[in-house]
Amino acid sequence: MSDQDEPSSVYNDLRLNGEFCDAVIQVEDVEFQIHKVILCKCSPYFRALFRRWSNPDAKVFNLPGLSPDMMQLIIEFAYSGSVSVTEDNVQELLLAADQLNVIDLVQACCEFLGEQLCPQNCIGIWQFTNICFSSELQRKAYRYIIDHFEEVVSCEEFLQLSVQELSDIIDRDDLSVRKESSVYEAILKWIAHKPEERKGHITVLLSKVRLALTSAEYIRIHVMSNELLENNKVCLPMFRDAMQTICDMITNRTSVSGVYNPQARPRLPTAILLAIGGWSGGDPTNGIEVYDVRADRWCNMVNNLERPRAYHGTAFLNGQIYCVGGFDRVEHFNSVCRLDLSTNTWHEAAPMYCRRCYVSVTVLNGYIYAMGGYDGHTRLNTAERYRPETNQWSLISPMHEQRSDASSTTLHNKVYICGGFNGNECLQTCEYYSPETNQWTMITPMDNRRSGIGIIAHADHVYAVGGFDGNNRLRSAEAYNPETNTWHAVSSMLTPRSNFGIEVIDDQLFVVGGFNGFTTSYNVEFYDATTDEWSEACDMEIFRSALSCCVVYGIPNIAEYTFPRDSLSLLESVESED
Repeated sequence: MSDQDEPSSVYNDLRLNGEFCDAVIQVEDVEFQIHKVILCKCSPYFRALFRRWSNPDAKVFNLPGLSPDMMQLIIEFAYSGSVSVTEDNVQELLLAADQLNVIDLVQACCEFLGEQLCPQNCIGIWQFTNICFSSELQRKAYRYIIDHFEEVVSCEEFLQLSVQELSDIIDRDDLSVRKESSVYEAILKWIAHKPEERKGHITVLLSKVRLALTSAEYIRIHVMSNELLENNKVCLPMFRDAMQTICDMITNRTSVSGVYNPQARPRLPTAILLAIGGWSGGDPTNGIEVYDVRADRWCNMVNNLERPRAYHGTAFLNGQIYCVGGFDRVEHFNSVCRLDLSTNTWHEAAPMYCRRCYVSVTVLNGYIYAMGGYDGHTRLNTAERYRPETNQWSLISPMHEQRSDASSTTLHNKVYICGGFNGNECLQTCEYYSPETNQWTMITPMDNRRSGIGIIAHADHVYAVGGFDGNNRLRSAEAYNPETNTWHAVSSMLTPRSNFGIEVIDDQLFVVGGFNGFTTSYNVEFYDATTDEWSEACDMEIFRSALSCCVVYGIPNIAEYTFPRDSLSLLESVESED
């Protein structure tokens, strides 16, 4: 106990012994002896009660609407400054603290509830803030509902939403759903809970579903044939508009309809993919493009990165993007720059021990790892890692192989690095680093030699994609199963490429740009592991290879980096006229 805690302890001892107490708080049939000055200190309610709302000679103060247990906790908090908040007492304690205007205790209860948020209780906590208002808790609980909507729908509390609450939630651009059909199915579940009372709300709720983001087949089978909707004349135009919009999108290969239609307005993504730097038109570039997976659109991000770089690595950590190493035609960098996404400003971070062009970069457990590369003289087997909290790099054990132009990822608390070039040949060897032992371990080699490779962890496997085998740029891809220490072939990309960006977003593996053996590319495609198929995505605007990609998530201003929703209608109107 510190010195400043001692007076509280003394006052509490006096209270427990009944010494110098000058008032009694009565709750139901329980009396609490207290010192007025102590309660006045913790709440303006008690200052008003003792000074203005009662006779100056009053000694006993009856407080209705509370339980003795809650009054006991509030008095203990007034004397000690601490209280044991639990799942069992938090709501009643918060109501009591709010009633008596014990502001610090209200804050403590709200913080506790904020930490307890989960799909099962977030709606209840959000609705509770209407009774006991806390703007911060209300915002946090509502944000949780929006961000975890599909999980929340499966919980009991979802069925307690009012029609207005549900309508407002599903109308939001930032509602997090993998498929728009989830929103429609959530509506049906909510109605089915009290069908007679709620079936009349189907029209207003359906108008919030962006039906054109589903498919014509889904609308025919699951929407138009639903007994609540099949004879609904008000909903008929919605189906017609949605089907026409889908037809237009397929015909014109566009993301949304030629005429603005709320049914086709993409939801905001929960994460975005950034393509940073690279080699374009014979020179390194500092251009950054952002891919909005929901809109299937790239947009240029205005940035003031002072130095173009290629053959670098990027990492997203703690809301910041780090650009690590690389080359600008003149210099091989050991420098690291950091982009603060909240302000869109760049800052220098601590430099690496080694200059690293063709570097492999990944993130594990709060550290950025930078491995191998080329320092202008030698292909490197050294590796180091960066801790943002201390802004320091530290060397780790060197790899078994010299590797430049390799690629790395993390899976199951290990750092994997595969392929690359050792100065003499393209490599098919692979190894992983374990932070607990600070050791590298060789694993089964890939089926192909791959330099300028893309490596990414996805669906509990390590995927090795594309690259250069010493003769050709590759389309092929293979996947490593760490449980069996074996590689197996998966479907080949649509386009051969090396020195491209690779990331997973929306549970799909994206490859971006690169060199196809003849020219630098702006082509983008993605792989679905469940179907083992590659599909085309929207092309970038900048032709580039030797770029680096990273996925950004969990930032509050993500809408600033996505394709503007209100621009989609204008853009598509122009496209449809071309």
